[in-house]
Amino acid sequence: MAFAKFMAGPIGRGVRIAAGILLILVGLFVIEGTGGWIVAIIGIAPVLAGAFNFCLIAPLIKAPFFGKEALQK
Repeated sequence: MAFAKFMAGPIGRGVRIAAGILLILVGLFVIEGTGGWIVAIIGIAPVLAGAFNFCLIAPLIKAPFFGKEALQK
């Protein structure tokens, strides 16, 4: 549960947004062709997850999906 609380906090959210932006930039400017576009599109998921404070892997680690719920536990 500590991991879920960290990811729901401001630092965890910032890490997710930064990782997503990095994926988008690498996909658009480093990897050429279709693969780059796929990586860039995948990078949108962590940006949205950080911005809207939800965790896509929460069901896998049996944690709350929304950060608000993780911080309350």
